[in-house]
Amino acid sequence: MAKPSHRRDASGDMRNYAKEAKWQSSPEQRRNRSERNKARRKLGLKVGDPREADHKRPLSKGGGNARSNLRAISRHANRAAGGRLRHAH
Repeated sequence: MAKPSHRRDASGDMRNYAKEAKWQSSPEQRRNRSERNKARRKLGLKVGDPREADHKRPLSKGGGNARSNLRAISRHANRAAGGRLRHAH
């Protein structure tokens, strides 16, 4: 019998893992992941570093991976900012 592709995650919400896997392997998502990894390398962030590469001008708003557009910030701060334009403090 095949395993169901819908399961509850840690918060109790139902997730369709088969659909997520298909979405994550789409050309667009692979390209996005590649851009995020390039930004991490430019900042020198290593595996296990809790910080994330933040784009001051988000990629979705036309920003790039130039060093002047990147900064390392906490995951919480990066998620709270979303896709808004940010200014360096």
